[in-house]
Amino acid sequence: MKNLTITVDDDVLEWARIEAARRGTSVSRMVGDFMAEMQRREDAYERAYLAWRTDERSWHASTDASDASRKAVLERTNAAKGPEA
Repeated sequence: MKNLTITVDDDVLEWARIEAARRGTSVSRMVGDFMAEMQRREDAYERAYLAWRTDERSWHASTDASDASRKAVLERTNAAKGPEA
């Protein structure tokens, strides 16, 4: 593990110390856990995005379905409005 020096406002550090004590941990551990969670979320987002980008089915099949769905919604909306006066 490596050490990291950060600069924060006094009120932020006070909050962090209180929050860490409430959680039964240290400010250092809390910051490290926060950064690790950010990394996991970013990695998960990147994997999901790449999976979406490489799924060719979503590009071909969804166009026809989207057009049909849009037409059905438009027809229902027009039917609900009734004849125009």
